[in-house]
Amino acid sequence: QDGPQRKKRKSEVAEADKQLDILAIGTAVGSILLYSTVKGELQSKLDGGHDNRVNCVRWHQDNCCLYSCSEDKHIVEWNAQTCKVKCKWKGDNSSVTSLCVSPDGKMLLSAGRTIKLWDLETKEVYRHFTGHATSVSSLMFTTVKPMNENKPFDGITGLYFLSGAIHDRLLSVWYIRSDRKEKNAVMSFTVTDEPTFIDLTVSEVKEEPVKLAVVCRDGQLHLFEHILNGYCKKPLTSNCTIQIATPGNDGDSTPKPVPILAAAFCTDKQSLLLVYGNTLQPIIEKVSLNTSESHICLIRDIQKVLSLKTDVALTKVKTPVVNSDTKVLVPGVPGHSTSVKTPSSGKEKKKNKRKPGETEESIEERLEALDIDVSKVKTPSGLPQTDSFAVLLVQGLESNDAEILNRVLNTRKENVIKNTVARMPIHAVIPLLHELTKRLQGNPYSASLMVRWLKSVFTLHASYLSTLPDLIPQLGMLYQLMESRVKTLQKLSRLHGRLFILVTQVAASETGQDVTEVNQTAKLVYEDESSEEEGSDDEMIADKDSDENWDEDEEKEEQSDEQDMTVEKEMNGDSDLEPENESEEE
Repeated sequence: QDGPQRKKRKSEVAEADKQLDILAIGTAVGSILLYSTVKGELQSKLDGGHDNRVNCVRWHQDNCCLYSCSEDKHIVEWNAQTCKVKCKWKGDNSSVTSLCVSPDGKMLLSAGRTIKLWDLETKEVYRHFTGHATSVSSLMFTTVKPMNENKPFDGITGLYFLSGAIHDRLLSVWYIRSDRKEKNAVMSFTVTDEPTFIDLTVSEVKEEPVKLAVVCRDGQLHLFEHILNGYCKKPLTSNCTIQIATPGNDGDSTPKPVPILAAAFCTDKQSLLLVYGNTLQPIIEKVSLNTSESHICLIRDIQKVLSLKTDVALTKVKTPVVNSDTKVLVPGVPGHSTSVKTPSSGKEKKKNKRKPGETEESIEERLEALDIDVSKVKTPSGLPQTDSFAVLLVQGLESNDAEILNRVLNTRKENVIKNTVARMPIHAVIPLLHELTKRLQGNPYSASLMVRWLKSVFTLHASYLSTLPDLIPQLGMLYQLMESRVKTLQKLSRLHGRLFILVTQVAASETGQDVTEVNQTAKLVYEDESSEEEGSDDEMIADKDSDENWDEDEEKEEQSDEQDMTVEKEMNGDSDLEPENESEEE
C-alpha cells in the first residue's frame, strides 16, 4: 500500500518475519483479505479473481505468492505484494474446495470431488486421482522424501498425501507414482464421525511413522501412528481416542462431554495443543500423551475456567432478606399489567407532604398496597397468556427445565401454538426443533402433540430455516424419524383394517345372540275330517298306480289282447272280472 519499497532487504530472515504475520482470509463474495496480526488491522484486499465464495487459500513457500480456489470452478495465483492476479485457470467442472502446495513448491494439489495434481509452471494436470464421493475438505502432504531412496528424486514422485471429505468417515492416503496407472487410494484411516480438523507430523526419514491427529464433529480426537510403506487394504483404526468431560461433582452428578474443537502437534512431536470448550471463548491446553492406552478421558471443570469477570463485580450487591409473605412481580407472569388496587386516597397521600407528627409508611405496607389479586386475572383455563407462553418457552429452552417445557408444549389449542411460535425470537427456533425431535422419539401420545408445534414452526419460520447453511445435519434426526414412521404406516393401516373387520364381526355376532327367539309353535290348529279321508283314498290310489307301473311288458300285452272280451262282457252285463280289476275300475 505504501508504494514500492525504496530500501533494499537487509536480510532474508527479516523479510520472512514480516510476511509470517499476514493472515489471508477468503470471503463469501470472492475477495481475499490480508490481515496483519502484528498491527491488528487490515493490510490489503485482493479483488477481481473470483466471482463466487472462496473455499480455500494457501500460501506458497516464497511468501509473496498465494493460491486460492472458489465455487466458480477456478484456481487463482496471486501476487500478494502487488495485490494482482498472476494467473487464473479452470480447476474442475464443479466447485474447487481444497488446495495444497507440494513440499518443493513446484506442484499444486486441487480437489473438488476428484483430486488433481498440477504442474505450476505449465498449469497442466500432472496426475489424476479418484477422490471422494463428496466434496474434499482437506488436503495435505504426509511425506517430504520418498521411501525408496535408491531412485533419483524429482521432487514429487514417491510422496504420499492425505485427503478428507465432508460426510465421509474415511481419510484416504494417496501415493504419487512415476506412471499414471494407479489412481486409487493406497490406504485409509477410519474415524467415528466427519473430520473437522486434521494435523499431522510430516515423515522426513524412511522409518519415521506419520502421526495424525483428527478432530471429529462429535468432539472426539483420534490419534494415528503408522509407517507409510505401500498398499494396505483394510482401513486402519486409531491408536488412541481422547475425550474431555466435566467432573460432575457439584449440582449435576452426571459428567457432560466437552467438545474438542482443534488439536495440533507441538514441535517435539510428542505433546499436543488441545482447543476445547466454547467456540466464542475456547481453552487452549498443552497435553503430553501416553499412546499406550487406547482411550483417554480428560476431566476438566470447564465452568470454573470460563467463569466471567463480571461475577466478581456483581458480588458487591447485597441481596435483601425478603419476608415469605411478600409477593414478587416478574415480567411475563399473568397479572403483571393489571390495575393496582390502591384507593384514591393513596394519590392524595403522595401529593401531600408528610406532616411532622406522622410516621412514614413501612416497606411492608407499601407492598401490601401494591398487592394484586391474581385470582381475578387468571384465564378460564388457568394457563398463562400467549406472550408469556413465548417467554416461558425461551426460558425453558435456555435452562433446559423439563417442568416449564412440559407446561408449554402440552398445549392443545392451535391458535395458542401459532401465536407462541410467531412471537418467539429467531435464535430459539433451532433449540425448539431439537427439543421437539427429542420428544417425538418418546411416547406416541406426546408425539401427536409435538407434530402440531412442528407444523407451526415450519410454516412460520420456513424463510429463516432456509437460510441456514447446516440445515440438513441439524434436521437429520427429524428426517429419519419421519421416514421410519411413514414406512410403518402402511403395515399399521393394514393391521388396523383387519382388526376393524374382526371387531365388527364379533360385534355383529354378539348382537345376533342377544335377539329373543320367536316361538314357532302354532297357538290354534283347525282340523277338517273330510279332507283327511280324501287324502287317504288318494294315497291308496297312488300306491296301486305305483304297483302297476312295475308290471312287466308281457302282462301289458295280455291285457291288450283281452280288452275286446272285457268290453263285450260289460255290454252284456256279465262281470267275470277279478277283484283286482274291480278295484281298478272303481
